[in-house]
Amino acid sequence: MPADLIVILGATASGKTKLAVRLAGELKGEIISADSRQVYKGMNIGTGKDLDDYVINGCRIPYHLIDVIEAEEEFSLFAFQEKFYDIYYSLMQKKVMPIFVGGTGLYLESVLLHYQLPTAPFDHDLRKELQTKSMEELKGILEVWKKKLHNKTDSEDKERLIRAIEIEKARKIQVPGKEKKFNMKAAVFGIRWDRAELRKRITARLEQRLRQGMIEEVKALQQSGLAWAKLDSFGLEYRYIARYLQRKISHEEMFTQLNTRIHQFAKRQETWFRRMEKKGIVIHWIDGDNYSLLKENVVKYLS
Repeated sequence: MPADLIVILGATASGKTKLAVRLAGELKGEIISADSRQVYKGMNIGTGKDLDDYVINGCRIPYHLIDVIEAEEEFSLFAFQEKFYDIYYSLMQKKVMPIFVGGTGLYLESVLLHYQLPTAPFDHDLRKELQTKSMEELKGILEVWKKKLHNKTDSEDKERLIRAIEIEKARKIQVPGKEKKFNMKAAVFGIRWDRAELRKRITARLEQRLRQGMIEEVKALQQSGLAWAKLDSFGLEYRYIARYLQRKISHEEMFTQLNTRIHQFAKRQETWFRRMEKKGIVIHWIDGDNYSLLKENVVKYLS
């Protein structure tokens, strides 16, 4: 059977989005984002939406799961997966090729391995109880429910910890039912660079985003009412720029620390992709921004 989903993944700054959009233009496809932060409105530069890249020859390539909720709202893996399948089946009915692109390994894996996720509504009584706990106490509670944590960010932020406990509790008490069956056939391609070259790309992109106004973006979000703690939960760029704006670190310290942490994050992404391969997901790797080679390999899976 020919593939009915093209997946393009890669570490941050690998250039996967540009390649995916170009491919979508030729295949008359649409992009489905696999990025846990690009779902939020008003967070553009720091999350790397690069929406100008979605315009090819004057035509905008349709995209999904970008700018879908306000920054104040919560967005779960369950909500992502549910929205993804709604979009995927809608595109299938229209005979439009979905191109799933991003670097959030958990989002990618939840679709490719068809995670069976529980419905986990907000439990106000549980939340009220957990809010009184320390971070260490919450980590201990989560470890009781879930022995092995794959998503490290769940253990670094109190709100994420509480939500993770809520989800795991729902998973354990949910009555087993008939599992959903998916007939999706995905062809997965990964964009990779030599480690030294990727480091250069990450640093150059960080410098560019700072010139584009990333600091001003974070300042505007805080002035609109987002608490510093909430900004901290949105990831590295928002965390370190927030520290700079609070005068906890200098501009030079902000840049140096942020740059280092993004390099470390890219390594963790690559580790996650290797883990996906060990779980049976076949990833066809493309070195650098070789669009011709990517297209040549994709075409093989469409016929």
